[in-house]
Amino acid sequence: FLIIVFSLKLEWLPSASLIDTSAPLLSQFKYLILPILTLALGLLGYVVRMTRASVIETNAQPYIRAAILKGLPRSRVVFHHLFRNALLPTITVIAMNLGWLIGGLVVVETVFSYPGLGSLLMTGITQRDVPLIQGATLCIVSAYMIFNLLADISYRLLNPRLRGS
Repeated sequence: FLIIVFSLKLEWLPSASLIDTSAPLLSQFKYLILPILTLALGLLGYVVRMTRASVIETNAQPYIRAAILKGLPRSRVVFHHLFRNALLPTITVIAMNLGWLIGGLVVVETVFSYPGLGSLLMTGITQRDVPLIQGATLCIVSAYMIFNLLADISYRLLNPRLRGS
């Protein structure tokens, strides 16, 4: 859909990611807009909905009301108490959907002809190159594990109940 609208009808963006490795990355940003939008839009709605629900639920907690009644500045209440606790479920949702996002790289890189790990994996599959498939899969799984570890670390930093244990 994005290729049809932005590349074919409006002719604003290129339909393929023809990346020149010798040129600076910022000069080639127009080639990355459609692949980034394709990956981000699929996850964005769910994350925003979960964040909104978490903020509404956290805002109704008694400690938020107590912080306001103590006379703390509204910015401190929002950033220190509200957002800090509302981000905990959002981090969990993002970490759980990273597998879907990394799996989506294979499709997005194939559709947009982007030279990356996903297209390398597809090349290995079409050529039945088992060591290449194993290596690419190992890299993808390692990235997924590292992102989940970073999510767990950030969860521990944001949740004061977990810091002491």
